[in-house]
Amino acid sequence: MFQPFKYLLLIIFTSNLLLSCNNGNKTNPLPPDFGSKKFQNKLVDANRIYLKQEEDEINQYVAHRGWDMTVTGTGLRYMIVKKGTGELAKPEQRAKVNFKISLLDGTLCYSSESTGAKEFLIEQDDVESGLHEGIQYMHVGDKAILILPSHLAHGLIGDQTKIPPHASVIYELDLLSLR
Repeated sequence: MFQPFKYLLLIIFTSNLLLSCNNGNKTNPLPPDFGSKKFQNKLVDANRIYLKQEEDEINQYVAHRGWDMTVTGTGLRYMIVKKGTGELAKPEQRAKVNFKISLLDGTLCYSSESTGAKEFLIEQDDVESGLHEGIQYMHVGDKAILILPSHLAHGLIGDQTKIPPHASVIYELDLLSLR
């Protein structure tokens, strides 16, 4: 399963490296080789390793459940589990949804059962980019499962309450209406 502590340690190590390279220079806190290709390549390599591990964890999760999910170019996975008959969601429409948001380990983070249905303006409001993308594959009345890798969810810092840093999230989503 997901091991966020490894990645937290990597972040802490990288942060400490950046801070320790300051050498008391208050005007330039970046290491001397920060802009170098070598330094940038190391960061890119570390991110590739993390993204590959996250992708493998998501793939194992999906395979374990026997789901046949579509994968988009961004890494979003989605599966329509019940077809609706309404219109297809489009940018700048206001979507009303029921939802459950959980982590790959099964932890339930948020649910419309406790907060009520959520409304947001597609491609406009401040919700996860993966939700903006995923809703546009849905028709009114559809029920879907979306798996958002961390870069489409809450990224490096999580939501600072229930979703930890670098966490992939699972949306169980019912598109109730569009206007």
